[in-house]
Amino acid sequence: MRDILVTLFVLGVLPLCFRRPFMGLLVFSVLAYMRIQDLTWGFARFQRWSFLVALVMIAGWIAAREKYPPVRSMRTGLLLFLLIWVGLGHFFAYGEAPVDSAGFIEYGKIIFIALFTTAVVRTREQLRILIWVITMSFAFYGVKDGLHGFVTGGGVHIIRGPGGMIEDNNDFALVMAMTVPMLIHLATSERNPRLIRGLRMMVPLTIFTVILTRSRGAFLALMVALSALVWRTRNRMMGVLFGVVAVGAIVVFSPSEFQERMSTIATYEEDGSAMGRIRAWQVAMRMVEERPLFGVGFGRFQTSYLDFEPNPTPSQLDGHGTLVAHNSYLQIWAECGTPALLGYMLLFVASFFDIHRVRKEASRRYFASWILSYCTLFEAVLATFLIGSVFLNRAHFDLGYHLHAMVLVFGRVAFEEMTDAVRYPKRGGAGGPLVASKRRGFGAGSRKQRGFRTTPLAEGA
Repeated sequence: MRDILVTLFVLGVLPLCFRRPFMGLLVFSVLAYMRIQDLTWGFARFQRWSFLVALVMIAGWIAAREKYPPVRSMRTGLLLFLLIWVGLGHFFAYGEAPVDSAGFIEYGKIIFIALFTTAVVRTREQLRILIWVITMSFAFYGVKDGLHGFVTGGGVHIIRGPGGMIEDNNDFALVMAMTVPMLIHLATSERNPRLIRGLRMMVPLTIFTVILTRSRGAFLALMVALSALVWRTRNRMMGVLFGVVAVGAIVVFSPSEFQERMSTIATYEEDGSAMGRIRAWQVAMRMVEERPLFGVGFGRFQTSYLDFEPNPTPSQLDGHGTLVAHNSYLQIWAECGTPALLGYMLLFVASFFDIHRVRKEASRRYFASWILSYCTLFEAVLATFLIGSVFLNRAHFDLGYHLHAMVLVFGRVAFEEMTDAVRYPKRGGAGGPLVASKRRGFGAGSRKQRGFRTTPLAEGA
């Protein structure tokens, strides 16, 4: 039955994806992030639905009378540079292993979707819908697995995610940690009280899902996310107090297995998994030292591992053990070279700088605004991903690149709103920001129950 429903859904929305490529991007995001095809058990599970939707939405975009090209900026240039450089690295790859053409094609799709996003997401409402779709795609699993954990008294151990790039439990846990600030700041930017309550109820369940994965790296990333949220609160003392209480509650009420797992962070020398990661990092640095320009080649870390490990363990000689970098930055550095790592890190620098510019301008104009909320949302999610990537192979994670595209669109849309008084008047009106009441803060009542929440500075002061 599930297979039939998924098939009817995808085939049914294809005409809409052609007529409105933005809708195609939303459907593609559901398939990529929520992985509804992996909730089935039969033929629908193995169909290339994402590829089909991508072809239709691209054809629709090409056939459209009015369309926009991808945004020209340093970030889109960096995305193209990474794709070209990684592709060139195939010609200078180390060893005789076959080229990972399938992996490179997937990487190219990730870059393409990021660029395509800058072309079809042109308004603040489209950006809002896209963020909602992505957040709810992940929150579905946060709520589902969190409720399951509560019902069983925390006895559940999540050992794998739904599929795709979040099939590994550590990758899944990192995405759940990134979902927490997304849920919190969607709530602060919305006006409908029912939506706000629903979003807030999802937060503790999603946090509990992170705990159920027993992932130490994701737990540290979650702490970074909460710290970023506390730092951006208006009353930091209350925020710090709330954060301490929240962390204390996690420690006290979390399953004993989780507490034992987290205690190994302080004694990593005695933990085989942690020491395996450190050995993998050392191997990655040997690859960098020998091949600093193009690395060993895209997807060749595993096949080249033993050539750069002077003292392999018996399990590694048998093809088991730690044979991946377990660090996104060392992964891309060892496989693709120093220029690729610099380009990858510049993406984050440019995105954080863009967020800083938007926040600075919005802070001059508004006491509270969806723009400020989205600044904190993107800031916290990117910081969470940066920290979590220290312990995971996520250099080619689709959401990471998609986030840079969304920040680029957000910066353009936010500055357009703040500088165009005709299209976006400060006092509301058709298409303009919906102004909250004169009470301070995000908890203030509102005259309307739909759309974004924005309070001009003069009114909130």
